[in-house]
Amino acid sequence: MNSESRKIRWGILGPGNIAKAFAGGVAHSRTGTLAAIGARNPGKAGLAENFPGARILDGYDALLSDPESDAIYISTPHPTHAEWAIKAAEAGKHVLCEKPMGLTAFEADAMIHAARKAGTFLGEAFMYRLHPQTLKLVELVKSGAIGDIRMIKSSFGFAMPGFMPEHRLYANDLAGGGILDVGGYPVSMARLIAGAAVGKPFAEPDKVVGTAHLGQSGVDEWASALLHFPDGIVAEVSCSISLAQDNVLRIIGTKGRIEVADFWYAGGKEGGTGEIRIIRPGPDGNQVIEVKEDRWLYAFEVDAAGEAILAGKQELAWPGMGWADSLGNLRVLDKWRAAVGLEYEIEKPAKRFNTISGRPLRSGGTAIRKREIPGLRRPASCLALGFEDFRTFSSGAILLDGFFEAGGNLFDTGYVYGAGYTEALLGNWLQNRGVREQSVVIGKGAHSPLCYPDVIGKQLAQSLDRLQSDYVDIYFMHRDNPDVPVDEFVDAMDQEARAGRIRGPFGGSNWTRERMDAAIAYAERTGKQKPGALSNNFSLAEMLDPIWAGCVTSSSDEWKAWLIARQMPNFAWSSQGRGFFTDRAGRDKRDNEELVRVWYSDRNFGRRDRAIELADRLGKSPIHVALAYVLAQPFPSVPLIGPRTLGELEDSLQALDISLSPDDLEWLDSGSERRRAQSGG
Repeated sequence: MNSESRKIRWGILGPGNIAKAFAGGVAHSRTGTLAAIGARNPGKAGLAENFPGARILDGYDALLSDPESDAIYISTPHPTHAEWAIKAAEAGKHVLCEKPMGLTAFEADAMIHAARKAGTFLGEAFMYRLHPQTLKLVELVKSGAIGDIRMIKSSFGFAMPGFMPEHRLYANDLAGGGILDVGGYPVSMARLIAGAAVGKPFAEPDKVVGTAHLGQSGVDEWASALLHFPDGIVAEVSCSISLAQDNVLRIIGTKGRIEVADFWYAGGKEGGTGEIRIIRPGPDGNQVIEVKEDRWLYAFEVDAAGEAILAGKQELAWPGMGWADSLGNLRVLDKWRAAVGLEYEIEKPAKRFNTISGRPLRSGGTAIRKREIPGLRRPASCLALGFEDFRTFSSGAILLDGFFEAGGNLFDTGYVYGAGYTEALLGNWLQNRGVREQSVVIGKGAHSPLCYPDVIGKQLAQSLDRLQSDYVDIYFMHRDNPDVPVDEFVDAMDQEARAGRIRGPFGGSNWTRERMDAAIAYAERTGKQKPGALSNNFSLAEMLDPIWAGCVTSSSDEWKAWLIARQMPNFAWSSQGRGFFTDRAGRDKRDNEELVRVWYSDRNFGRRDRAIELADRLGKSPIHVALAYVLAQPFPSVPLIGPRTLGELEDSLQALDISLSPDDLEWLDSGSERRRAQSGG
């Protein structure tokens, strides 16, 4: 194969100013050639002149379907990066995406997930990271040229002519402002240098505090943040779109400092000589290191991406920003934005009606099967989704959409979760997507210390307001209070059921068998709705000590017999043993206090050993076997899962491929011989 045929044929999606710079990089690269431009206005004046030799296609979809384009460079406004990167991966195209990769780390993770599934390349276009000057700087830090690194000061700021509401940098709906447009540069530099100081490709701060001035359109016009790293390095970073800054990189160590002016453009966009100044005490302490490079700045990222693609790699090699690096960078920007209260209107429910891929939510998924639960009006998915870790609609909607499109419709909430935000997030999503009547919502209340009958109705009213719904489908008291007669709790829940605010089974979370029996007996005597569901811990590993005060496990032999006899639906939390079936646990690993206290016993380790053995035979992971065990119980058993990403969700779904027989369950639990587990059942 000749060198010309090995060149990557690039298509540019979104022909703006940065796209012109990239096209120049392609023209001066070793590995790429410009094939086409996807433009929403293909007749726009200047396209042919600005992108010589490229075919001009009508629309972005035309570029993704173009058989003569191998890779797509995405330079559209920030809010569309995720949509077109995902669509490009689905079309089998490699992607180099302008920074920021996504508006948030959650969006970037969804983009990475799509590329991983498609087997395509995805990179973030921080051009400075691929220039030789960056590598030289890292080498100086590693060599101890200025001693131990203590502080990093980095900025990227410029002044627009004035407030321009039509310009993307000031447009709220285009995610304007400095943090996302240029703030990622100093943050990525700080993480790179802090990593070099400790011999790592990059480092993650353990503290991020930030501030900003939000202008009249609500975007940050100038902003600063402090990053503290675990080894004591402190970074001061700043950015601006309405304020010119000196943009000098300063790295301060115990024996001097390094300064680089206009670092982001190295020696120049079209080549030149960059200068790294080393300043040390003494008359001979100062030194200037020149980095001369004739190649165009943007050619380096073109070739780094091209070399990765030609080698069959899916991400950039260091010092380019690989996937973990891009995610870490965006997590810092997420914290910076959260600190200043910057959530764009385009991220809120009123304007975010489509999924992360830009499409309407799809119904009818079958990856997660559904089952009938006694007392429920509609079938519920065999897995219930918990989602307490999300604090914005845009971040949580990615996971909720993915779960629903896979066939999931059972959502686990609670009055106290996220101080009410979990319920509010779900309520916004159900209304925004229009799927309340296709969904099954679990509500919880009466959490200790407010575990009293008169609290149930008051909290449920607040929960329904947050959920934007007239009812929950399933209701659990989140704790029990043995000092209160059980009939008072049954009366309170029965009253809500009769009022139509609970339209399915109710019961107890973390209730004992004795209290459940007493509650059922009371309801049967008095003609009240009897408790018809439970939400206790249940797992292949038995919880030996409560994870939190008041928790109850149902994994003992006595509990299993009761659940089978009653055919009581149990919505099992911590169904995979909170890490016990992963590499975090082991007979010789005792650094995690919770794992040791809650799960470590000879019997549980025997179960873990058998889960590992079966997983190896099936080509699965032990946590898949642990989840399959809960699903296969001879009573209605519904595991609650809490993935944070689409990748974690998809991984959990692998358990649904495992079919366990009663003999398999017995063998996993007690070690008795005979097993016939199958993958794909």
